[in-house]
Amino acid sequence: MTLLEMKTAIKNGEYDEKFTYLYGKGEQKAAAERYLAVIDEFATFYGYTEGDFYAFSAPGRTELCGNHTDHNYGKVLAGAVNIDVIGIVCKTDSGKIRVKSRGHGINEIDIRELEPKENEKGHSTAILRGVTARIHELGYHIGSFDAYTVSNVPAGSGLSSSAAYECLLGCILGSLYNNDAINNVELAQISQYAENVYFDKPCGLMDQLTIATGSAVKFDFKDINNPSIEKLDFDFQSTDYALCITNTGGSHADLTDDYAAVRGEMEAVAAFFGKKVLREVDKQQVIDNIPAIREKLGDRAVLRAMHFYGENEKVEAAAAALKAGDFEAFLEQISASGRSSYMYNQNVYSPKDPAQQGISLGVNIAERILGKRGAFRVHGGGFAGTTQAFVPKELVDTYKSAVEAVFGEGSCSVLSIRPCGPIRVI
Repeated sequence: MTLLEMKTAIKNGEYDEKFTYLYGKGEQKAAAERYLAVIDEFATFYGYTEGDFYAFSAPGRTELCGNHTDHNYGKVLAGAVNIDVIGIVCKTDSGKIRVKSRGHGINEIDIRELEPKENEKGHSTAILRGVTARIHELGYHIGSFDAYTVSNVPAGSGLSSSAAYECLLGCILGSLYNNDAINNVELAQISQYAENVYFDKPCGLMDQLTIATGSAVKFDFKDINNPSIEKLDFDFQSTDYALCITNTGGSHADLTDDYAAVRGEMEAVAAFFGKKVLREVDKQQVIDNIPAIREKLGDRAVLRAMHFYGENEKVEAAAAALKAGDFEAFLEQISASGRSSYMYNQNVYSPKDPAQQGISLGVNIAERILGKRGAFRVHGGGFAGTTQAFVPKELVDTYKSAVEAVFGEGSCSVLSIRPCGPIRVI
């Protein structure tokens, strides 16, 4: 398909059904305009329109329940979201992969040169080279292409823009050269490998697994090297709620110690019993030994341990509610997770800077607007950053106006859970 043929098909509405599937009801027109704009940008940048063209999409992701549990081998409920990175791609025989992203420089590699390069660490070219190299190492085919990508997954929002980009690249190579033979788990592992080894960032696997799988996903990290993955096929778009992620601002620059303390205190409680992580310790053992633990490690360590066990239970309850089609019961667990993070895990603001409490303020606004309807909680690592809320659709405008009056225009993203992972759209 040439670029002109692709544009004509989009304008004629041939992909409206797929756009509705990916982005939600009523979003097909905006999606079509977005894809048409990227097609034009490809043509302008690369200077050609004839060839074998495709369009790909990979979503961002959100944590739904299971806050600060994965590092102690716990359980997490996460979901892909209907914002994404899209790519217009042309298969070539140049021996090179070229990827231009809107607002960024071009990344280019020779597919015959796949060893890590020290000067690329921390740059997007390292991701491109790493994904390609790992696919080749695993015995799959690789080949050359030109791509132009655009993302509306906000960087630094906890929605995993980098993992979406990694999974998009893997999906392109899997589709163009391997007849979609790379499965979801392999795609996630390939993406993590590129980030760990080539980009030089020691990330876990949860972000990539959620994006690669799509929809809502329940993870159990009891076997950290072979986590249990259960996809929950619930139609979130059919509910009367929208998912709102609000960036409350605040810098993460001085929060490394705060993040480390959450994991460290949980692991300290595990070490009290001669274990590595809390998943190896029975909850009742901790309860029976609270006086001795608090004397040795302090009260906050006890509270964070109890948060860990409670979150594992909430993940199971939330997943069961979705499988039963009981969305109200699901929302109850999400709100309970938020209360536990606030009271017990205590990751809504840094004790080093109590004057800065954007997340706490965001939660307060949500409670004021929503009352007992919907759900709201800290999103992701916490201390600074984002809140999550499931907002009744008739209250979305009111809620968005209230939070953006405090945190700034554009701070609130209105999303839904996307039913699939990375795909070839056209």
